[in-house]
Amino acid sequence: MAQVEATTERTIAAKPDDVFDALADYSGTRRTVLPEQYSEYEVREGGDGDGTLVHWKLQATSKRVRDCLLDVKEPSDGELVEADRNSSMVTTWTVTPAGQGARVRVRTVWNGAGGIGGFFERTFAPKGLARIHDQTLAKLAAALEK
Repeated sequence: MAQVEATTERTIAAKPDDVFDALADYSGTRRTVLPEQYSEYEVREGGDGDGTLVHWKLQATSKRVRDCLLDVKEPSDGELVEADRNSSMVTTWTVTPAGQGARVRVRTVWNGAGGIGGFFERTFAPKGLARIHDQTLAKLAAALEK
């Protein structure tokens, strides 16, 4: 099993603290900026950053739906880590200052399958997930740059 990684980033014309607060707001903003690939969204504990437990289904492809139950941690300023209880998937959101705005970097890693299936996963899954993260960041930017 090889580790698979999908990474994307975007600069948003808003204060870094406001961007981070919006990402950490699982009870409000986060739910509204997720694209159509997410369904069955439910905050099960907390709702604001560290200590939140959130559930969703992520339809990465027409045939692949991942049932995610995520523990949220804030290991350092400007960083949210979502660790899936149902798999090895971990997504890290990092918000840093960028000129008059904020740069948001999203990095998701997981242990991929072996064999030929793993080859296709390593080849295609990162691009697909990066597109989904791009959509999330575009919706986040639209919400914050009003």
